[in-house]
Amino acid sequence: MSGIASPVPVAEFPAQVQSFLQVSAESVAGVSNLATLVETLGEGDDRIPVTVNSSEAGNTWICSPHTAYARYSIEELQRFGHPLLTRPLSWLCRGLGRYLWRARLDDAVAINNWMLSTNVYPELRAAALAAWIDEARSRWPQHAIWFRSLNSSYTGEWLRALSDAGFTMIPSRQVYLYDRIDMAAKHPKNLHRDLQLLRSTTLVASDSSGWSAADFERAARLYELLYLQKYSQLNPAYSAQFLKAWRRAGLLHLSGYRDQHGVLQAVVGMFIANGTITAPIVGYDTAQPQDLGLYRLLMATVFERAARDDCRINLSAGAAGFKRLRGGVGTIEYSAVYARHLSRDRQRAINLLATLASSLGEPLMRRFEL
Repeated sequence: MSGIASPVPVAEFPAQVQSFLQVSAESVAGVSNLATLVETLGEGDDRIPVTVNSSEAGNTWICSPHTAYARYSIEELQRFGHPLLTRPLSWLCRGLGRYLWRARLDDAVAINNWMLSTNVYPELRAAALAAWIDEARSRWPQHAIWFRSLNSSYTGEWLRALSDAGFTMIPSRQVYLYDRIDMAAKHPKNLHRDLQLLRSTTLVASDSSGWSAADFERAARLYELLYLQKYSQLNPAYSAQFLKAWRRAGLLHLSGYRDQHGVLQAVVGMFIANGTITAPIVGYDTAQPQDLGLYRLLMATVFERAARDDCRINLSAGAAGFKRLRGGVGTIEYSAVYARHLSRDRQRAINLLATLASSLGEPLMRRFEL
């Protein structure tokens, strides 16, 4: 039994930008650990959303480079479990974090930032990109300019163009990518079993078009159980308000599974743009027996949706072993940062971060397939 909702036409990117801007205030208010200002660059079909930050303390990593590269790295090292590596690297990250904070790393303008774990990019238009960079430098002369969620497989043209424009590339994490999914083709054994689970599960698929306010609250709670309580409080704390706003705007395709009592036990929210599916919302009741296969069920839902809409998939980071067993290709993701207009001290801080992330972080991610 599949949890996929009825087909929804994928909007063109400019229309999605307009939808995002219409719910941006609700979106920021709907993430309890997020402080940011949403603005735009460009005009007409070249408008792009940006988030503007000025070193707000305690921010989630989606708008805080300091949290992404320092605070989150320390947590990841603690989970890594290799004391001979983690202890000195944790000391390094703490010292680096203090230095980067003093250097105001979080005075940052992030272009094409949708406040999700993975940003999807439109087709590159060189003239628009140049105009965005010039406008950002003019409007926020004391802020570094960031693009995140870049990888050589799906956004290689962006990486090359930004490098040519003087941006510094900083490795951030390893994400898992899947090109076109053919349901008729032979799949890796684990993925095949997951797709079979869609048909054999005793849970009942639930299309969010019929959800009540209580269902959205439950969906937010399921996300919290997985991403905040099991993984990290530094992840964005999406609320029912956020989910409802994005569902209403047509930006988030939510599917869930109910038990015999009608209670949602698992939920996945997919964002689809420019032929790529991401799944920024994944949650399930972590107290339920593992043999229910709730996470497997949700990921199979994403794969089936990708096959139906002929999309590729970016499943972001985390659960690396699970994703590799289902054919995911690990790819290093980068942030691109422009700081040439800033003081030499702030440029040095960003260059040091880039050097350490490239010389230590990226090799560790590749070596241990994180």
